[in-house]
Amino acid sequence: MNIENAKSQMRKGMLEYCVLLLLREKAFYASDIISRLKEAELIVVEGTLYPLLTRLKKDGLLTYEWKESTQGPPRKYYELTDEGRIFLSGLDAAWSELVHTVTHLKNNQETHKTEPQ
Repeated sequence: MNIENAKSQMRKGMLEYCVLLLLREKAFYASDIISRLKEAELIVVEGTLYPLLTRLKKDGLLTYEWKESTQGPPRKYYELTDEGRIFLSGLDAAWSELVHTVTHLKNNQETHKTEPQ
């Protein structure tokens, strides 16, 4: 198994959650979302982000507003809907469960390594 492929699959699985987390506090333009994800060391390209934003909007989790830009044409700013906030709350709970499970398994593994056979 290629570790880079496994890492890529893990990042894809987290991308939706990370985008929703970014939009929790304020609306962002797609380029801002990409920049913020990059700052968090999650590299995403427009070709990946735009279909995700479109799907999240179609699912009722996001909405957008066109805003004038001083640097060209108007831009779409995405933000969470009330339904998106509820969904994100569920993802928060799921993430906590996953972290707990992985931490438990890692700690359990470490404990078993140090126990005599």
